[in-house]
Amino acid sequence: MRLNKQQATELINSSLREGAELRAIVARDCSNAIFEAASLIVDCLRSGGKLLFFGNGGSAADAQHLAAEFVGRFVSERAALAAISLTTDSSILTAVGNDYGFDRVFARQVQALGCPGDVAVAISTSGNSPNVLEAVKEAKKHGLNVIGLTGKDGGALAREARVAITVDSGSTARIQECHIAIGHIFCELVEHELIEAKSL
Repeated sequence: MRLNKQQATELINSSLREGAELRAIVARDCSNAIFEAASLIVDCLRSGGKLLFFGNGGSAADAQHLAAEFVGRFVSERAALAAISLTTDSSILTAVGNDYGFDRVFARQVQALGCPGDVAVAISTSGNSPNVLEAVKEAKKHGLNVIGLTGKDGGALAREARVAITVDSGSTARIQECHIAIGHIFCELVEHELIEAKSL
């Protein structure tokens, strides 16, 4: 049934309020983890390392979005920063998926591209995506630091990541909205830290 204007307005306001309230909870509960994760990213980039982002569906889009913010720029004019989204190369994804199975599409890329000291940013709203967890295992095996962006109860990702940022919600849409906000905060903190330290 089509919503009338009043019903649509109520839905709009309810969704925006829910998102705002959840972000306030994230600010209260996750600030320390966000700071710790941003510090890992700063240390990685200062030492010449790179960031590897990956996730499925909307989280794949977030991975691509955030990698672009680092390679391009967020707010400040500065040097390009090394970041790769493992979700964007259709030839790799389909070749690895066909030859090794979908669970290995990110792990194989981590094996090829990851170096000790790099940072893997694993994004999963449930925390239980098999291909994300396989990539996390591969990252840890090769000496990468793992940041987990997750939701609900954190799932296995929260247990496996060096730093886990868990958005305490059962709504995938609201979790993803918070994940991109957290990713933007990473960018802001990194730019501020590196520019203030004249590292860029």
